[in-house]
Amino acid sequence: MNKKKIFISTAIPYVNARPHIGHALELVEADVLARFYREQGNEVFFLTGTDENSLKNVQAAEKVGEEVAKFVKRHADVFFDLTKKLNISNDDFIRTAEDKRHIEGAQNLWRLTEKDIYKKDYTGLYCVGCEEFVRESDLVNGECSEHPGQKPEEVHEENYFFALSKYEDKINKLIDKEEIKIVPEARKNEILNFIKTGLQDFSISRSRERAKNWGIEVPGDSSQIMYVWFDALSNYINGYGLDDWQKADKVIHVIGKGINRFHSVYWIGMLLSAGIRIPDEVLIHGYITVDGQKISKSLGNTVDPFLLIEKYGREAVRYYLLREIPSSGDGDYSEEKFIARYNGDLANGLGNFASRVLTLAKKYEAFDLIEVSKIDVASLIYEFKLNEALVVIWKVLAEGDKYINDEKPWESGDVKTISKAVSILKEVALTLKPFLPEASELILEAINNKTNLERLLFPRLN
Repeated sequence: MNKKKIFISTAIPYVNARPHIGHALELVEADVLARFYREQGNEVFFLTGTDENSLKNVQAAEKVGEEVAKFVKRHADVFFDLTKKLNISNDDFIRTAEDKRHIEGAQNLWRLTEKDIYKKDYTGLYCVGCEEFVRESDLVNGECSEHPGQKPEEVHEENYFFALSKYEDKINKLIDKEEIKIVPEARKNEILNFIKTGLQDFSISRSRERAKNWGIEVPGDSSQIMYVWFDALSNYINGYGLDDWQKADKVIHVIGKGINRFHSVYWIGMLLSAGIRIPDEVLIHGYITVDGQKISKSLGNTVDPFLLIEKYGREAVRYYLLREIPSSGDGDYSEEKFIARYNGDLANGLGNFASRVLTLAKKYEAFDLIEVSKIDVASLIYEFKLNEALVVIWKVLAEGDKYINDEKPWESGDVKTISKAVSILKEVALTLKPFLPEASELILEAINNKTNLERLLFPRLN
C-alpha cells in the first residue's frame, strides 16, 4: 500500500461551558479513524482544538463576572485535558484566540477570498446559540430549531458579506457527484435540499461593538471583527499548514449534524473562492440523548465525561460510545445501558475470553504455534460505521469463546486447540487497536509474556 498523507479533524467546540459526553463521542470517533489510517501505514495528521472567538463565549464569561480571556483559557484547558483522559492520539490542539498560526491564517483566508467580499447594511434574525443569522423558514414557532426556547434577536448593522450564491451550482455538483462525500446519505440529501432553496450570501463580520471587542480583526478595517464561523473553519488549514493541506491525499472532517451546513456549504464556498483544495469526506454523527431526553443544562441531565472515565475507566467509556451510539445517527446514554454493555461485552466478553485463552496458553506453553489471521473490518471503518465494525469483531470473539467451550482444551491439553484460541485472541486484539488501544496493547503484551494477566480483566460492574 502506498503511504498517503491524510488529514483528520474534529469540529472545534465552543468553550462557554465544560465538555459533555457528545464532545467525547466526536473525539473517540475521529481517533478511531486516525489510528486506523496509521495502522494502514499512512502519514496521518489529526487535529482538534477549541473555538474561542464567539459571542456566546463572551456572554458566558460576563455571566460569571470573569475576564473573557481568562474564562476562555480555563475552559479550553478542560477540553485539552479531555483529549488526554480519553487517550486521543491527536497531533495538535489549536486554540483560536491564542494561536498565532490561526489568527494570521484566518486573516490570510479573508484576503484570498476578497474578490467575493462586499459590505452592506443588513437587518436579520440572529441566533447566538448557532452563532448565525437564520431565516424565518428555519424557525419553529418563532424559535431556533437547534435551540428550542430561544428566539433569535433582530439585528441591524453594516457588515461584510461573502458571495456564497456565486458558488451554488459548483457546490451542488461537487456534493451530488460525491467529489465531496457526505456520510450518511441522509445528511447529503439534507444539504442538496438546502441548496435547492437557493444559497444566499452570508454575513462574515460583526461590528466591534456587537462583538464586544472579542475576536479576530478584519484585515484593513479595525471597526469590524470576523464572524466566528469564518475564522473558526480556517483552523483546519492553520493547524495543518496550507502547504500540507494542499498536498494531502485525503482530508476528512468528523462533525455533528447541527453544523453540517457550515462544513458542507459555507466552508466549501470559502475554499473555492480562495482557490484551495476542498475536503474529501464530511463524516457526520448524531446527538446523544440521556435517558431518552436531549442533553440540557436546564434539565440537569448533562453527563460529565471526566466523571464517567473516573468511575468506569476510559477504555470502557470509549467502547460504550463507539458501540452503543450509531456512528451516523443519534443514540442514548443511561447508566443502566452502560453497565449492561460493559458487563456483556467487556467483562463477560473480551475480558473473560482473554483470561481463559491466556491461562490455557501459559499452562500448555503454546505461544510458538500462533498463526495470525486478521479480520478485515476496514470497509466498515471507511464507511464510518464504527459501531458495526465492533459488532463484526465481537462475532469473532464469540466464535472463539464457543470454540473453547466445544473443544474443552483444559481437559485434553491439546496444543493445537490452544494455539488456535490464542490466534483468535491476537486477531481480535490487533483489529481492536484503533478502538481500545490500551486493552489491545495489554492483550498483545500478555501474549508475549510481558505483563500480568490480571491487568487484562474488566471487573464486572454491579
